[in-house]
Amino acid sequence: MAKIKEFFQATKAASPHPTEVECGYQVILTEEGPLLQLSTYGSDGRQSEKKVSQTIQLDRKGAAEFLSIIAKAFPDLA
Repeated sequence: MAKIKEFFQATKAASPHPTEVECGYQVILTEEGPLLQLSTYGSDGRQSEKKVSQTIQLDRKGAAEFLSIIAKAFPDLA
């Protein structure tokens, strides 16, 4: 689990992942303000019971930057 401190544009070649997963979200209230937590769960083909695979957290600044990145990637959503 990690709180994202910075975004940067990666330049390494990438391709779509072959598997799909579910993502749970929740808002965690802290003294510094809310955190948005996103947790992915193992794919349906996983042998074991469904459990959290990876978790990231965004504070207000990170969420604002993420919204900007999403707007650039999907301009028709704005």
